[in-house]
Amino acid sequence: MKGVRSGGVGLHAGLVLGVLLSLFPFYWTVVMSTHTSTEIFQFPPKLLPGSHFDENIGKLFDSVDFFGSMLNSAIVAGSVTFLVLFFDSLAAFVFAKFKFPGRKLLFLVMMGIFMVPAQLQAIPQFVIMARIGWIGSLTALIVPAAANAFGIFWMRQYMSGAIHDELLDASKLDGCGFLRQYWHVALPVVRPGLAFLGIFTFMAQWNDYAWPLIALTNPDHVTLQVALSQLNGVHGTTDYGMVMTGALLALIPLLVVFAIGARQMIADLARGAIR
Repeated sequence: MKGVRSGGVGLHAGLVLGVLLSLFPFYWTVVMSTHTSTEIFQFPPKLLPGSHFDENIGKLFDSVDFFGSMLNSAIVAGSVTFLVLFFDSLAAFVFAKFKFPGRKLLFLVMMGIFMVPAQLQAIPQFVIMARIGWIGSLTALIVPAAANAFGIFWMRQYMSGAIHDELLDASKLDGCGFLRQYWHVALPVVRPGLAFLGIFTFMAQWNDYAWPLIALTNPDHVTLQVALSQLNGVHGTTDYGMVMTGALLALIPLLVVFAIGARQMIADLARGAIR
């Protein structure tokens, strides 16, 4: 018994240490956002918050349109997340539970697209958006990201095990068509998978920098990450206190979305386990 208890204590101590190490970068961001650049580079480093947070916020708001850029990021990330959840889950439902000619070949083609690096898609994607006339608008960020191979693959794998064929057969006997099966049978079962995909997609779009930098030629439509990149050297030299303040404020929406999505995911998993 003593060996078991000591092993449990060691395991929990290791988990606590891992949590502290994971939280330290966030805490260090908070600390740096409350100091000036001179104080940040002092040695030994300051490990406690300072008194320059209000000053850094003021300089941040004077340098960039922070809330306007945050609104643009929220529009893009929210729209893309909604579209990805709908289109990817719909396509995954077809791949997972319906047999049709060429299904395996089409799935292999999709997986091949999944393996293509995003950097290789930038030039042809830019040419297409330019010919349509969307360059400079948020539409150039939303429409190309409305569906992706990873989301289809993830939801297809999840649906294959979570949705039993007996449920679909019973819904057919009740007169449910394809869309009713998708809406009333499939979606309630796979909500944990949708919650994960929603969190992953929102975070990826919120933090995206390369494609918005290329596509958003209109300064009024820049997203938050592009706006924060403009803080480097805005006053001749980089004010790292101001930069870290912007990075800290940009984290807040991500924490909110993660908290809501994780709570929904855990609640649905617990409800399924009870059933």
